[in-house]
Amino acid sequence: MKADLLLLIITVLMALTFDFLNGFHDAANSIATVVSTRVLSPRLAVLWAAFFNFVAAFFLGTAVAKTIGSGMIHIESVTQYVVIAGLMGAIVWDLLTWWWGLPTSSSHALIGGYAGAAVMRSGFRVILASGWTKTLIFIVVAPIMGLVLGLTLMVAVFWLLRNKAPQRIDVWFRKLQLLSAAAYSLGHGGNDAQKTMGIVAGALYSAKILTAAELAGDWGRFHWPIILAAHASIALGTYLGGWRIVHTMGSRITKLRPVGGFCAETAGAITLWSTALAGIPVSTTHTITGAIVGVGATTRLSAVRWGVARRIVWAWVLTIPASAAVAAFVYWAISLVKPGA
Repeated sequence: MKADLLLLIITVLMALTFDFLNGFHDAANSIATVVSTRVLSPRLAVLWAAFFNFVAAFFLGTAVAKTIGSGMIHIESVTQYVVIAGLMGAIVWDLLTWWWGLPTSSSHALIGGYAGAAVMRSGFRVILASGWTKTLIFIVVAPIMGLVLGLTLMVAVFWLLRNKAPQRIDVWFRKLQLLSAAAYSLGHGGNDAQKTMGIVAGALYSAKILTAAELAGDWGRFHWPIILAAHASIALGTYLGGWRIVHTMGSRITKLRPVGGFCAETAGAITLWSTALAGIPVSTTHTITGAIVGVGATTRLSAVRWGVARRIVWAWVLTIPASAAVAAFVYWAISLVKPGA
Protein backbone atom coordinates (compact mmCIF):
# COMPACT_ATOMS: atom_id res chain seq x y z
CA MET A 1 0.00 0.00 0.00
CA LYS A 2 2.81 2.41 0.88
CA ALA A 3 4.56 1.57 -2.39
CA ASP A 4 1.34 2.32 -4.35
CA LEU A 5 0.92 5.65 -2.57
CA LEU A 6 4.54 6.59 -3.22
CA LEU A 7 4.12 5.71 -6.92
CA LEU A 8 1.00 7.90 -7.10
CA ILE A 9 2.82 10.81 -5.44
CA ILE A 10 5.70 10.45 -7.92
CA THR A 11 3.23 10.38 -10.84
CA VAL A 12 1.36 13.50 -9.67
CA LEU A 13 4.62 15.37 -9.01
CA MET A 14 5.84 14.45 -12.51
CA ALA A 15 2.56 15.74 -13.98
CA LEU A 16 2.93 19.03 -12.13
CA THR A 17 6.59 19.22 -13.23
CA PHE A 18 5.42 18.84 -16.83
CA ASP A 19 2.85 21.57 -16.19
CA PHE A 20 5.59 23.84 -14.86
CA LEU A 21 7.74 23.11 -17.94
CA ASN A 22 4.70 23.74 -20.14
CA GLY A 23 4.45 27.25 -18.69
CA PHE A 24 8.23 27.71 -18.89
CA HIS A 25 8.32 26.48 -22.51
CA ASP A 26 5.19 28.35 -23.60
CA ALA A 27 5.85 31.60 -21.73
CA ALA A 28 6.76 33.10 -25.09
CA ASN A 29 3.25 32.43 -26.38
CA SER A 30 1.80 34.68 -23.68
CA ILE A 31 4.37 37.47 -23.71
CA ALA A 32 6.14 37.56 -27.08
CA THR A 33 3.85 40.12 -28.67
CA VAL A 34 3.56 42.40 -25.63
CA VAL A 35 7.37 42.34 -25.15
CA SER A 36 8.27 42.79 -28.82
CA THR A 37 6.02 45.85 -29.05
CA ARG A 38 7.66 47.21 -25.83
CA VAL A 39 4.32 47.64 -24.08
CA LEU A 40 5.74 45.82 -21.04
CA SER A 41 9.22 44.87 -19.93
CA PRO A 42 9.92 41.12 -20.03
CA ARG A 43 9.69 40.78 -16.23
CA LEU A 44 6.39 42.68 -15.95
CA ALA A 45 5.05 40.78 -18.95
CA VAL A 46 5.67 37.35 -17.41
CA LEU A 47 4.13 38.50 -14.11
CA TRP A 48 1.05 39.72 -16.01
CA ALA A 49 0.80 36.46 -17.97
CA ALA A 50 1.40 34.24 -14.92
CA PHE A 51 -1.35 35.96 -12.93
CA PHE A 52 -3.92 35.38 -15.67
CA ASN A 53 -2.67 31.82 -16.24
CA PHE A 54 -3.62 31.13 -12.62
CA VAL A 55 -6.98 32.92 -12.48
CA ALA A 56 -8.05 30.98 -15.60
CA ALA A 57 -8.87 28.23 -13.06
CA PHE A 58 -12.09 30.09 -12.29
CA PHE A 59 -13.23 30.83 -15.85
CA LEU A 60 -12.85 28.05 -18.42
CA GLY A 61 -14.19 24.91 -16.74
CA THR A 62 -12.82 21.38 -17.13
CA ALA A 63 -14.03 20.22 -20.56
CA VAL A 64 -10.50 19.85 -22.00
CA ALA A 65 -9.36 17.99 -18.86
CA LYS A 66 -12.14 15.45 -19.30
CA THR A 67 -11.19 14.92 -22.94
CA ILE A 68 -7.56 14.24 -21.97
CA GLY A 69 -8.46 12.20 -18.88
CA SER A 70 -10.90 9.77 -20.42
CA GLY A 71 -11.62 10.76 -24.02
CA MET A 72 -8.43 9.80 -25.90
CA ILE A 73 -7.20 6.56 -24.32
CA HIS A 74 -9.23 3.65 -22.95
CA ILE A 75 -8.75 4.51 -19.30
CA GLU A 76 -8.93 0.85 -18.21
CA SER A 77 -5.59 0.28 -19.96
CA VAL A 78 -3.82 3.13 -18.15
CA THR A 79 -1.48 2.40 -15.25
CA GLN A 80 0.74 4.66 -13.19
CA TYR A 81 3.70 3.52 -15.28
CA VAL A 82 1.92 4.43 -18.52
CA VAL A 83 1.32 7.93 -17.14
CA ILE A 84 4.94 8.25 -15.97
CA ALA A 85 6.32 7.09 -19.34
CA GLY A 86 3.96 9.44 -21.20
CA LEU A 87 5.05 12.37 -19.07
CA MET A 88 8.71 11.50 -19.64
CA GLY A 89 8.17 11.52 -23.41
CA ALA A 90 6.57 14.96 -23.22
CA ILE A 91 9.17 16.39 -20.84
CA VAL A 92 12.13 15.18 -22.93
CA TRP A 93 10.68 16.66 -26.13
CA ASP A 94 9.83 19.93 -24.40
CA LEU A 95 13.36 20.29 -23.05
CA LEU A 96 14.93 19.49 -26.42
CA THR A 97 12.79 22.00 -28.31
CA TRP A 98 13.34 24.61 -25.59
CA TRP A 99 17.08 24.13 -26.06
CA TRP A 100 16.70 24.47 -29.82
CA GLY A 101 14.53 27.59 -29.37
CA LEU A 102 11.55 26.09 -31.20
CA PRO A 103 8.01 27.07 -30.11
CA THR A 104 6.54 23.56 -30.38
CA SER A 105 3.38 22.39 -28.65
CA SER A 106 3.69 21.09 -25.10
CA SER A 107 0.08 19.97 -25.43
CA HIS A 108 0.78 17.74 -28.40
CA ALA A 109 3.94 16.46 -26.72
CA LEU A 110 1.76 15.40 -23.77
CA ILE A 111 -0.89 13.60 -25.79
CA GLY A 112 1.77 12.05 -28.01
CA GLY A 113 3.69 10.75 -25.00
CA TYR A 114 0.52 9.50 -23.31
CA ALA A 115 -0.55 7.64 -26.45
CA GLY A 116 2.92 6.24 -27.14
CA ALA A 117 3.20 4.69 -23.66
CA ALA A 118 -0.36 3.32 -23.77
CA VAL A 119 0.12 1.79 -27.22
CA MET A 120 3.39 0.18 -26.13
CA ARG A 121 1.53 -1.47 -23.25
CA SER A 122 -1.76 -2.47 -24.89
CA GLY A 123 -1.50 -1.96 -28.67
CA PHE A 124 -3.40 0.43 -30.91
CA ARG A 125 -6.79 -0.81 -29.64
CA VAL A 126 -6.24 1.49 -26.65
CA ILE A 127 -6.80 4.60 -28.82
CA LEU A 128 -10.24 6.27 -28.71
CA ALA A 129 -10.78 7.53 -32.25
CA SER A 130 -13.37 10.19 -31.36
CA GLY A 131 -11.04 12.13 -29.05
CA TRP A 132 -8.13 11.90 -31.47
CA THR A 133 -10.19 12.92 -34.50
CA LYS A 134 -11.09 16.36 -33.16
CA THR A 135 -7.59 16.87 -31.74
CA LEU A 136 -5.86 16.03 -35.02
CA ILE A 137 -8.32 18.15 -37.00
CA PHE A 138 -7.61 21.14 -34.76
CA ILE A 139 -3.86 20.78 -35.24
CA VAL A 140 -4.67 22.30 -38.63
CA VAL A 141 -7.78 24.30 -37.74
CA ALA A 142 -6.46 26.17 -34.67
CA PRO A 143 -3.55 27.97 -36.41
CA ILE A 144 -5.79 28.69 -39.41
CA MET A 145 -8.41 30.16 -37.05
CA GLY A 146 -5.70 32.29 -35.47
CA LEU A 147 -4.39 33.36 -38.87
CA VAL A 148 -7.82 34.26 -40.30
CA LEU A 149 -8.94 36.09 -37.15
CA GLY A 150 -5.62 37.95 -36.88
CA LEU A 151 -5.76 39.01 -40.53
CA THR A 152 -9.45 39.99 -40.28
CA LEU A 153 -8.98 42.03 -37.11
CA MET A 154 -5.95 43.79 -38.55
CA VAL A 155 -7.77 44.71 -41.78
CA ALA A 156 -10.80 45.92 -39.79
CA VAL A 157 -8.64 48.10 -37.51
CA PHE A 158 -6.75 49.56 -40.50
CA TRP A 159 -10.05 50.43 -42.19
CA LEU A 160 -11.73 51.89 -39.09
CA LEU A 161 -8.69 53.99 -38.14
CA ARG A 162 -7.47 54.84 -41.62
CA ASN A 163 -7.74 58.57 -41.00
CA LYS A 164 -6.05 58.58 -37.58
CA ALA A 165 -2.43 59.53 -36.95
CA PRO A 166 -0.15 56.50 -36.44
CA GLN A 167 1.19 58.00 -33.19
CA ARG A 168 -2.31 58.19 -31.69
CA ILE A 169 -3.05 54.63 -32.79
CA ASP A 170 0.13 53.44 -31.06
CA VAL A 171 -0.89 55.18 -27.80
CA TRP A 172 -4.36 53.61 -27.84
CA PHE A 173 -3.20 50.11 -28.64
CA ARG A 174 -0.41 50.13 -26.09
CA LYS A 175 -3.18 50.30 -23.47
CA LEU A 176 -5.50 47.90 -25.27
CA GLN A 177 -2.69 45.36 -25.61
CA LEU A 178 -2.68 44.90 -21.85
CA LEU A 179 -6.27 43.64 -22.13
CA SER A 180 -5.57 41.41 -25.13
CA ALA A 181 -2.49 39.92 -23.41
CA ALA A 182 -4.61 39.19 -20.33
CA ALA A 183 -7.33 37.55 -22.42
CA TYR A 184 -4.76 35.42 -24.27
CA SER A 185 -3.09 34.35 -21.01
CA LEU A 186 -6.47 33.30 -19.63
CA GLY A 187 -6.96 31.13 -22.70
CA HIS A 188 -3.43 29.76 -22.45
CA GLY A 189 -3.78 28.85 -18.76
CA GLY A 190 -7.28 27.49 -19.18
CA ASN A 191 -6.42 25.26 -22.14
CA ASP A 192 -2.96 24.01 -21.15
CA ALA A 193 -3.42 23.55 -17.39
CA GLN A 194 -6.50 21.45 -18.09
CA LYS A 195 -4.38 18.92 -19.96
CA THR A 196 -2.34 18.28 -16.83
CA MET A 197 -5.55 18.15 -14.80
CA GLY A 198 -6.77 15.34 -17.06
CA ILE A 199 -3.50 13.41 -16.65
CA VAL A 200 -3.63 13.76 -12.84
CA ALA A 201 -7.25 12.60 -12.80
CA GLY A 202 -6.24 9.57 -14.92
CA ALA A 203 -3.47 8.77 -12.43
CA LEU A 204 -5.95 8.94 -9.55
CA TYR A 205 -8.27 6.60 -11.46
CA SER A 206 -5.49 4.07 -12.11
CA ALA A 207 -4.68 4.20 -8.37
CA LYS A 208 -8.39 3.38 -7.70
CA ILE A 209 -8.94 6.68 -5.89
CA LEU A 210 -11.36 8.00 -8.51
CA THR A 211 -14.15 5.92 -10.04
CA ALA A 212 -15.01 5.95 -13.75
CA ALA A 213 -18.13 8.01 -12.96
CA GLU A 214 -16.10 10.56 -10.99
CA LEU A 215 -13.50 10.76 -13.74
CA ALA A 216 -16.21 11.68 -16.26
CA GLY A 217 -17.90 14.01 -13.74
CA ASP A 218 -16.44 16.46 -11.24
CA TRP A 219 -13.66 14.27 -9.71
CA GLY A 220 -15.36 14.37 -6.30
CA ARG A 221 -13.38 15.91 -3.44
CA PHE A 222 -10.27 16.18 -5.67
CA HIS A 223 -11.89 18.70 -8.04
CA TRP A 224 -10.44 21.98 -6.74
CA PRO A 225 -7.10 20.65 -5.47
CA ILE A 226 -6.36 19.30 -8.98
CA ILE A 227 -7.48 22.53 -10.67
CA LEU A 228 -5.55 24.88 -8.38
CA ALA A 229 -2.37 22.78 -8.38
CA ALA A 230 -2.31 22.60 -12.18
CA HIS A 231 -2.91 26.32 -12.66
CA ALA A 232 -0.37 27.26 -9.99
CA SER A 233 2.27 25.07 -11.67
CA ILE A 234 1.77 26.52 -15.14
CA ALA A 235 1.69 30.07 -13.73
CA LEU A 236 4.99 29.53 -11.93
CA GLY A 237 6.54 28.13 -15.12
CA THR A 238 5.31 31.13 -17.09
CA TYR A 239 6.71 33.54 -14.49
CA LEU A 240 10.18 31.97 -14.66
CA GLY A 241 9.84 32.03 -18.44
CA GLY A 242 11.35 30.54 -21.56
CA TRP A 243 13.42 33.39 -22.95
CA ARG A 244 15.00 31.41 -25.80
CA ILE A 245 11.63 31.22 -27.57
CA VAL A 246 10.54 34.83 -27.00
CA HIS A 247 12.86 36.10 -29.73
CA THR A 248 11.53 33.61 -32.30
CA MET A 249 7.87 34.32 -31.54
CA GLY A 250 8.16 38.07 -31.01
CA SER A 251 10.45 39.23 -33.77
CA ARG A 252 11.80 36.51 -36.04
CA ILE A 253 8.46 35.57 -37.63
CA THR A 254 7.43 39.17 -38.30
CA LYS A 255 7.89 42.64 -36.78
CA LEU A 256 4.95 43.80 -34.67
CA ARG A 257 3.59 47.16 -33.56
CA PRO A 258 1.10 47.53 -30.66
CA VAL A 259 -1.89 47.38 -33.01
CA GLY A 260 -0.55 44.14 -34.51
CA GLY A 261 0.16 42.71 -31.07
CA PHE A 262 -3.38 43.50 -29.99
CA CYS A 263 -4.91 41.84 -33.05
CA ALA A 264 -2.71 38.73 -32.74
CA GLU A 265 -3.44 38.28 -29.02
CA THR A 266 -7.16 38.89 -29.48
CA ALA A 267 -7.32 36.36 -32.32
CA GLY A 268 -5.45 33.83 -30.18
CA ALA A 269 -7.69 34.50 -27.17
CA ILE A 270 -10.91 34.00 -29.18
CA THR A 271 -9.60 30.69 -30.53
CA LEU A 272 -8.39 29.39 -27.16
CA TRP A 273 -11.49 30.39 -25.21
CA SER A 274 -13.84 28.80 -27.74
CA THR A 275 -11.91 25.52 -27.98
CA ALA A 276 -11.45 25.27 -24.19
CA LEU A 277 -15.19 25.64 -23.60
CA ALA A 278 -15.84 23.06 -26.34
CA GLY A 279 -13.44 20.56 -24.74
CA ILE A 280 -11.00 20.50 -27.67
CA PRO A 281 -7.32 20.30 -26.67
CA VAL A 282 -5.47 22.65 -29.02
CA SER A 283 -1.95 24.01 -29.13
CA THR A 284 -1.56 27.52 -27.76
CA THR A 285 1.74 27.69 -29.67
CA HIS A 286 0.14 26.83 -33.01
CA THR A 287 -2.69 29.28 -32.36
CA ILE A 288 -0.60 32.36 -31.56
CA THR A 289 1.88 31.58 -34.34
CA GLY A 290 -0.97 31.48 -36.85
CA ALA A 291 -2.31 34.77 -35.49
CA ILE A 292 1.10 36.46 -35.73
CA VAL A 293 1.51 35.25 -39.32
CA GLY A 294 -1.99 36.54 -40.18
CA VAL A 295 -1.19 39.97 -38.75
CA GLY A 296 2.18 40.12 -40.52
CA ALA A 297 0.64 39.13 -43.85
CA THR A 298 -1.61 42.22 -43.87
CA THR A 299 1.43 44.41 -44.55
CA ARG A 300 2.81 42.23 -47.32
CA LEU A 301 3.54 38.52 -47.63
CA SER A 302 7.28 39.22 -47.54
CA ALA A 303 6.83 40.71 -44.03
CA VAL A 304 6.51 37.15 -42.75
CA ARG A 305 9.81 35.27 -42.51
CA TRP A 306 8.52 32.09 -44.12
CA GLY A 307 11.80 30.24 -43.57
CA VAL A 308 11.39 30.57 -39.79
CA ALA A 309 7.70 29.67 -40.05
CA ARG A 310 8.59 26.56 -42.12
CA ARG A 311 11.09 25.41 -39.47
CA ILE A 312 8.40 25.83 -36.79
CA VAL A 313 5.87 23.83 -38.82
CA TRP A 314 8.32 20.93 -39.21
CA ALA A 315 8.77 20.92 -35.42
CA TRP A 316 4.98 20.77 -35.07
CA VAL A 317 4.73 17.79 -37.42
CA LEU A 318 7.38 15.88 -35.47
CA THR A 319 6.08 16.62 -31.97
CA ILE A 320 3.46 13.86 -31.55
CA PRO A 321 5.48 11.01 -33.13
CA ALA A 322 8.73 12.09 -31.42
CA SER A 323 7.23 12.34 -27.93
CA ALA A 324 5.31 9.09 -28.53
CA ALA A 325 8.54 7.31 -29.50
CA VAL A 326 10.35 8.56 -26.39
CA ALA A 327 7.45 7.53 -24.15
CA ALA A 328 7.19 4.10 -25.78
CA PHE A 329 10.92 3.54 -25.18
CA VAL A 330 10.60 4.63 -21.52
CA TYR A 331 7.64 2.30 -20.96
CA TRP A 332 9.50 -0.57 -22.64
CA ALA A 333 12.48 0.04 -20.32
CA ILE A 334 10.16 0.13 -17.28
CA SER A 335 8.49 -3.13 -18.36
CA LEU A 336 11.89 -4.87 -18.49
CA VAL A 337 12.41 -4.02 -14.81
CA LYS A 338 8.78 -4.47 -13.77
CA PRO A 339 6.92 -6.91 -16.07
CA GLY A 340 3.21 -6.20 -16.38
CA ALA A 341 3.65 -2.53 -15.50
